[in-house]
Amino acid sequence: MNALLQPLRDENFLDPTDLARLAGVLGQSPDYRVLRRLLPRAAYTPAAGQKVRTAVLLDTETTGLDHRKDEIIELGMVKFDYTPDGRIVGVRDTFSAFNEPSVPIPPEITALTGIADEMVAGHRIDEATVNAFVDDEVVITIAHNSAFDRKFAERYWPVFERKAWACSAAEVDCRQHGFDGAKLGYLLNGAGYFHHAHQAVDDCHALLEILDFVLPTAGAPALAVLLGTARKPTVRPWAEQSPFELKDSLKKRGYRWSDGTDGRPKSWYVDVRESALDEEIAFLRTEIYLRDVDLPQQMLTAFTRFSSRV
Repeated sequence: MNALLQPLRDENFLDPTDLARLAGVLGQSPDYRVLRRLLPRAAYTPAAGQKVRTAVLLDTETTGLDHRKDEIIELGMVKFDYTPDGRIVGVRDTFSAFNEPSVPIPPEITALTGIADEMVAGHRIDEATVNAFVDDEVVITIAHNSAFDRKFAERYWPVFERKAWACSAAEVDCRQHGFDGAKLGYLLNGAGYFHHAHQAVDDCHALLEILDFVLPTAGAPALAVLLGTARKPTVRPWAEQSPFELKDSLKKRGYRWSDGTDGRPKSWYVDVRESALDEEIAFLRTEIYLRDVDLPQQMLTAFTRFSSRV
């Protein structure tokens, strides 16, 4: 056994060229999968006359889950260019900053994020700097949980209210494309990488590579699939005054509860594509209300979806 392991102790064996060659050989075999450490892309300079669009990847860390009272303790962003057909061209810039909250960071949040009070002490995220980063060139903001991140971002920086948003976790059907889950680390492994996230911006770099991954089932990058979904409007039926004893049926179908704050109804609701609206209304009438009923509906686009303002 020692003789077999001896080459691993030879420092010449660790030559990066040799390792890359060996990884390439292993990657050609159906019996092995090779994961490469994720290295952030260097910034690039757009070519003159090149037709690209600009997006921002965003990730926040907070003191809790309630966007109305909890506070942001870290913001990470990666600005990148992409072609009209959803292919990533290059990284424009990155942003990473801590923010000291008005209360101590709860121990469970420190355990989850690795962010402690001493790390954020004295730090403030400058709104003018955020506004300059998310400038007029940025046409869309993407997060891996936009239903969470958008609400916090809009509360702190109103510039995000004017941006279209997309969610890489909710608006790409991972199971349809061969993945068993939507967790960021799992998807990154599927794209051939691993990373040890230390800051929010690290997760943004990870999401960039996930979006650049060509989905075999689609023959296109995940970003193209995401943008195609985000561009389509959705409809939100409100299941107002639905029977309390049927709340589990609504939850099982994907309905979420609104507690009546932020000017919204106190009711269960779900967001569906226009093409699925008739089926959803039929479910509510036959399984929930047991009668014909007209329910309030909202039309949502990428400019309003995931926001607490609707």
